[in-house]
Amino acid sequence: MFNASDLKNFSKDDVLDLLGLETKKGPADWVLPTLGAFSVGILLGAGLGLLIAPKPGAQLRDDLRNRLREGQDALANATGQSRTEAATRNV
Repeated sequence: MFNASDLKNFSKDDVLDLLGLETKKGPADWVLPTLGAFSVGILLGAGLGLLIAPKPGAQLRDDLRNRLREGQDALANATGQSRTEAATRNV
């Protein structure tokens, strides 16, 4: 069986397992895996949507490239504006 020195090495889960019990599951135990599966589903859906898009491949790639450039430009403008605003506040 067990002696007193063995009980010092037991964790809470070990003791509960000996009693046939387990710790109560919290919201994070089911929310995070659900969000992960949802994210994978979104990515797979977007990929399939691109594969079966009605545009030819070259035109679709050009459109995506242009959208990414527009997004990069918008992000650069936003960061430039925030830096300018921060610099004027610190003066």
